[in-house]
Amino acid sequence: MTDRRDAMQEDMRFRLLRLLDDSPEMSQRDLARAVGVSLGSVNFQLKALVDKGLVKLGNFSANPDKRRYAYILTPRGIATKASLTRRFLARKRVEYDALRAEIEALQSEIDDVPRQPE
Repeated sequence: MTDRRDAMQEDMRFRLLRLLDDSPEMSQRDLARAVGVSLGSVNFQLKALVDKGLVKLGNFSANPDKRRYAYILTPRGIATKASLTRRFLARKRVEYDALRAEIEALQSEIDDVPRQPE
């Protein structure tokens, strides 16, 4: 159970770092929507990423409302994102292989059943 929860947390960090790398000006609300979690979860994760030195907080200069922030990946954040990407991809490949095997087994089951006339 803990492993699954840890993997889910790691996936969320990966997705946040990936989104922030592409669009550092995204609001927490937009990040929450994109990742599919609550605003509070995003806020908590962003604070943790800042505390760990993976993301730095800066004012979003193009916005006249200087209270908007940009979340910029630090060099350490970029390296962590690369590591998380490798682990995320490995997990997804395992899931893909399992799903493909299940689909093949199900297809084999229905292929072996004679069709009933309609």
